[in-house]
Amino acid sequence: MTDEHVVESRVAPPPLSCPKCDGLLPSGLGELDCTLCDARVRVDHQATRRKWMEEKVPCPACTKVLVAGVDHRPAELKCGSCEAFFTLTPSVPRVEVECPGCNRNLRMKRRPGKREIACPACFTEFVVHF
Repeated sequence: MTDEHVVESRVAPPPLSCPKCDGLLPSGLGELDCTLCDARVRVDHQATRRKWMEEKVPCPACTKVLVAGVDHRPAELKCGSCEAFFTLTPSVPRVEVECPGCNRNLRMKRRPGKREIACPACFTEFVVHF
């Protein structure tokens, strides 16, 4: 029986643009579907795969530091010390955007497409394109 422990990877693939529409592709490696134009794009990045293999992650049950040892995300891992199972999920890249109303920096998850934002500080509404 597996526990529902989840650890987010600290390693993210580089942001890439769709060769068809030039929009931001979803973060990841392998066969990706552009969310803007539905193009299917094959993405591979050996440096990211190498970093994923060597990534050190804490076991969420016993906090022992483990080497992931797999070149894909998500990955199901088992701690060699306490034998707990957990999922190593893909990194969710975050970016900072500046509010045009109050110039505050707002952190948000980077996702392809257009996002309508309302600043939590000054309530200015604006649009961000990725």
